[in-house]
Amino acid sequence: MYIRRALSVAHILLHRSGLLAVWLGCAVAMALLFTSTVARADEITVFAAASLKDALDKAVQGFEAETGNTVHLSYAGSSVLARQISQGAPADVFISANTDWMDVLETDGHIAAETRVDLVGNDLVLIAPANAAAPTPVELTDLAGYLAGRRLAMGLVEAVPAGIYGKAALQSLGQWDSVAALVAQTDNVRAALALVALGQTPLGIVYGSDALADARVQVVMRFPADSHPAIRYPAAVIAGKGRDTAHAFLNWLQQDMAIEVFLNYGFTALEGT
Repeated sequence: MYIRRALSVAHILLHRSGLLAVWLGCAVAMALLFTSTVARADEITVFAAASLKDALDKAVQGFEAETGNTVHLSYAGSSVLARQISQGAPADVFISANTDWMDVLETDGHIAAETRVDLVGNDLVLIAPANAAAPTPVELTDLAGYLAGRRLAMGLVEAVPAGIYGKAALQSLGQWDSVAALVAQTDNVRAALALVALGQTPLGIVYGSDALADARVQVVMRFPADSHPAIRYPAAVIAGKGRDTAHAFLNWLQQDMAIEVFLNYGFTALEGT
């Protein structure tokens, strides 16, 4: 009887061990699949011009949802970011607000030149606080007179793209010499936007997308396109960053879905796109 009971118990254990083996096999397979999925996920760091923030934040959400990858975004003035990259900052992709700073990095070998592409464009606008009486077009022919000693907010006119474009536009319109001493220069265009939005300056020069992003300001006028160099946002993978995710992200930004996001946030399409 004891032998028969022992054989019965052994049979049960063998049966259960077989089920256990199957269960363990499934668990291992699922773990390997999960590990493989996690291994395929990647993280990249993107340095981008401050004016891109709202649109790029939104676009990145789509990329992350579609790929499972994570994008870390660092925003600042294009000049600041370009200098950081030239000094070895750990960026994978750079998106500038003008071609000049990308040219500098390309000349110095800091970007993979074959990946460089222009993504979108923008307008240049003069803004005032939303609750202020906006100056009339006649007054805009005499900005210095309208300002009456008050300040005009702009990005750094020798470094920040929006400031460079703004100075060029004012020179083209014959206004620069009279207002140069009144300019409140900021490290990036979003800082100039904030000065106007907070009522600290009566006027400012920013991008059309910036004005659209803040309900506290109103557009007084759009500068003629021929009054300043064409506004373009070039992007490129940083030299030596051969990771597939950086290239995939840059390619994704050129797709219709991503471009549509930028257009919805006030950027402009480039000719031929």
